Amino acid sequence: MPLHFKSYLNKPSSYKGGKSLSEVSSDKKIYKLSSNENQFGSSPMAIEAMETSLKTLSLYPDRTDHRLCKALEQFYGSVFSADQFITTNSGVANIEMIMSGFLEEGTECIICNPAFGAYDDFARKFGATVVDVPLVGNDLHLDVDAIFGAINEHTRLIFITSPNNPTGTYIPKDQVDALMSGVPDHVVVVYDEVYFQFADADDYVRGIPYVKEGKNVIGVNSFSKAYGLAALRVGYSYSTPEIARYLRQLQRPFMINAVSMDAAIGALQDHEFISSTVESIHRERDYLYLHFDRLEIDYWKTQANFILIKPTMHIAEFEEKLFRGGIMIRDAGPFGAQDCARITIGTREANQLLIETIESILY
Repeated sequence: MPLHFKSYLNKPSSYKGGKSLSEVSSDKKIYKLSSNENQFGSSPMAIEAMETSLKTLSLYPDRTDHRLCKALEQFYGSVFSADQFITTNSGVANIEMIMSGFLEEGTECIICNPAFGAYDDFARKFGATVVDVPLVGNDLHLDVDAIFGAINEHTRLIFITSPNNPTGTYIPKDQVDALMSGVPDHVVVVYDEVYFQFADADDYVRGIPYVKEGKNVIGVNSFSKAYGLAALRVGYSYSTPEIARYLRQLQRPFMINAVSMDAAIGALQDHEFISSTVESIHRERDYLYLHFDRLEIDYWKTQANFILIKPTMHIAEFEEKLFRGGIMIRDAGPFGAQDCARITIGTREANQLLIETIESILY
């Protein structure tokens, strides 16, 4: 008798994370602007907490995530109780946990491309059908009516992202309000807001008010971006007491290692680092806008720490020539943004080299 493999797991994964510096070879310094990492370092308070934690590596970490959840409760000003948070090894692991709780064969989820590739890839690993309702218009906004039209009795999850990866665009509050007002009770909206610290639009909104209203919403977050802790893999989400209680049953003991947990708790207190990081991102964002306009490069204004551009040459050639010049970027085609490149906003030194290299390539 043959082994009983799940047929939907026999398909190759379409989601590929960005390459690390150790995976590429070059005889010159490379600025990695391909993975939306914090180009200004890591939270000093997180590093200090890690150094203390390293002294007890022979001991098991906390069995539960209670300390981190209490720190999150304090960080959110007690808007949510500690048991409304669900922590995991990275934001993407949080997304996978949510899917494991709600998706199976015969169910559906809705995504809105261009979008984070893990939504599609992970959903299929649980045997679910993925329904794509693409973003529309030059500003790449939600097609709320089309989303409503795609919902049926099999729909379990809707994924929205604001600020959105890879476009950097956001969903204005009126569009989120319209969506939330019409989602039926059997559907959960997964609101991925891992780049929220960088958003400065007047009508930007997080998932917080909708959870407070008792809507079926899960707000997904990560310590990888603004806090500069990508290597430690810590993520979390918040939701209603009912949904959080359900998802917490999927956690296992000792899920988060001691170093990562202590670093995350330290990072939550490092308001100065976040303020400095966001200020630097906004300054360098405006610098890149200025030169993209001068070079007549098509791009989308961003609310995140990266910018999506559309170069005039084939994206593979553009990516390769930038790499030769010392800059790593990301082809956004696999995210649903064909012929576009996603570029992390870097330091002034990195951004100057980026502009100089683009100018030499295109002109």
